[in-house]
Amino acid sequence: MSETAARARTVQLLEFELGSEAYAVDIAHVAEIVDVNDLTVVPNSAPHVEGVMDLRGKTTTIIDPKTVFGIGGGGDGKRIVVFDRDLTANGKSIGWIVDEVDQVVEVEPDDVESSPVDDADDAVRGVIKRDGDFVIWVRPTVLDV
Repeated sequence: MSETAARARTVQLLEFELGSEAYAVDIAHVAEIVDVNDLTVVPNSAPHVEGVMDLRGKTTTIIDPKTVFGIGGGGDGKRIVVFDRDLTANGKSIGWIVDEVDQVVEVEPDDVESSPVDDADDAVRGVIKRDGDFVIWVRPTVLDV
């Protein structure tokens, strides 16, 4: 197989931390990464909605994936991963508040194991084993507001 064909199979993932765990999303879904600024709380919003913020003139809904995925403790939400509006549910501007953004890595499809849980909403794309730890590859498109 040529090097070009091998590269076509790899996927670039953005790794980030939620609490003490490592997660990743396909970098193709990411529009930008910004620091957490003042959020405006939206009364009567869903528990996973932290609030909204103005991001370059667009109202962006900020979601706490820890609430959605049932992750407890650790971290204080320092960064926001903003997703491409064309790839989110209903074309909304959405960002996830994460504890840290780590790195972008290339992953071979053979390095991804299927999800160990019966994931009805298809949030977990797979699990990547690296250096004795696991990185959980999630789909950002399953979280809606």
